[in-house]
Amino acid sequence: MKATEQLHDLGQSLWLDNITRELLDSGTLAQYIETLAVTGLTSNPTIFDKAISSGGAYDDEIRRHATNSASEEETFFELAIGDVGRAADLFHDVHERTRGVDGWVSLEVSPRLAYETQTTIAAAKSLHARAGRRNLLIKIPGTAEGLPAIEAATFAGVPVNITLLFSREHYLAAQDAYLRGIERRIAAGLNPDVGSVASVFISRWDVAVMEHVPGELRNTLGIAIGQRCYAAYCEQLASQRWQRVMNAGGRPQRLLFASTGTKDPNASDTLYVEAFAAPLTVNTMPEATLKAFADHGTLGDCLPTDGGDCEAVIAANSAAGVDVEALGKRLQRDGAQAFVDSWQDLMAVIADKSRKLAKAG
Repeated sequence: MKATEQLHDLGQSLWLDNITRELLDSGTLAQYIETLAVTGLTSNPTIFDKAISSGGAYDDEIRRHATNSASEEETFFELAIGDVGRAADLFHDVHERTRGVDGWVSLEVSPRLAYETQTTIAAAKSLHARAGRRNLLIKIPGTAEGLPAIEAATFAGVPVNITLLFSREHYLAAQDAYLRGIERRIAAGLNPDVGSVASVFISRWDVAVMEHVPGELRNTLGIAIGQRCYAAYCEQLASQRWQRVMNAGGRPQRLLFASTGTKDPNASDTLYVEAFAAPLTVNTMPEATLKAFADHGTLGDCLPTDGGDCEAVIAANSAAGVDVEALGKRLQRDGAQAFVDSWQDLMAVIADKSRKLAKAG
């Protein structure tokens, strides 16, 4: 049995952090579902930027939209909804079999809206309606401005993947926003079963401190932050507040470990997959990481529900000069800006292709 299947049997969902037209057309995604226990998928502007700029798979549709004078953003969402919709259909059976626990795909609102609450709410509702798939999560950043949008979207029945979380405090604030939306649905007599995941980014912590901590602390901070978030997750699910919601028909918002591709060439390429094995959670991983874990990954102990030695590891990093709280805030700001930068690159690629394809007829 492959390590990916073992991890799935342990109770963790393996999602692919990638989507391309080639991945769909070639049957590769379907193969991953069949042979590597992949049960969901995430996307982001950077992924689409690489997919659209690297070949001609999208050229016919871009040409058609250019002919109809569609904006770059309108063109992108038509392309993205098409791809994500096809992926959602591949995961439909998983979604039905697990009664909505698993089998989700994600599509992000424009990263330009990370600090615009009302526009984010409108965009989330619109994208979910346009896609027409029950197993679609709309990604909304867990910034301060995003939190009211998360609550409002949840209350409106839009499943949300809360993204760009980097700390326990980010996670708790995001979870609270989701819960408020669910509690409002319960109070209004609406169905509280609205899917959600809270995505905590891991590897960027270690990249940020790699040159600033001694060798024995390299690649330890991201894992410790993830352990701290998992301990908070377990504590929250056992709380009376969550139990009241579940008693009314709600379901747990699962913790998702994101950015789990190893960035340090001297570290194991399965480092963050092996470190975060835990039931009722999700690990979304790049394609190379997924294949590496299937090939030579090993499954050890599950994450400790109390966080294990995470506080000692975080304290050691702090003693080495890392301001962990300030770094978490900076990583969220930088992450939001990185997605905006990728979005602008993507819009420029679409604009350039539109001009060239229209000129070529």
